[in-house]
Amino acid sequence: MPSSILKFLATTLAYSTAWAGPVGVSGRQAADYSMGFIGCSMGENVAQGYVAVGGKRMWGPYGTGALVVQSWTNSNSAAWQKFDQQAAQYGKPTSVWVQICIFANPGATYTEVKQLIANARTHAAPNATIYITGQPLYDAGQSCFLAGQGGAELTDSLAKQAGEDTTQSAVYPGSFILHTAEVQDGCHANTAGQQSLGKQAMAFWG
Repeated sequence: MPSSILKFLATTLAYSTAWAGPVGVSGRQAADYSMGFIGCSMGENVAQGYVAVGGKRMWGPYGTGALVVQSWTNSNSAAWQKFDQQAAQYGKPTSVWVQICIFANPGATYTEVKQLIANARTHAAPNATIYITGQPLYDAGQSCFLAGQGGAELTDSLAKQAGEDTTQSAVYPGSFILHTAEVQDGCHANTAGQQSLGKQAMAFWG
């Protein structure tokens, strides 16, 4: 396995264990955590920052490192089992953020993106709102080595396509942005970057 992927897996494991979430959630608290999400470690970065800046609506990180698009296309996958464990704790979410996250190979297709949206509806509460974004975009000349050159832009383009597709009824709130000083390893957010992403998420959905 390439060393870059091994480094990525080690990094995402650290991210996934950084926030365990509330224990013994009461009915009132559970209402706060009424928004689920799917994605990879880039989604974990957003969730970490969201919690750090006081976000309550969306779940915190729950171990989605390395879970790119193909991990979510099968509605019975191990990734969705993780999601269902969260839903069992907080109740089926009334909204879900779908993050399109890729490795350079195989990337992702719009057909796969539509399957993610359909699966999210299956695992969420009836009539749940679906938000969809790509991975964070970077400053000019920068890219995520895991997604490959133009990979982040591809995910953003697919998310925009879904948002404009009236058959999907998905909301594209905008692009997440990571500036060069906010990136720690060429892909993931550092502490400042996490907080920046968290603030962007707050602006997107509260």
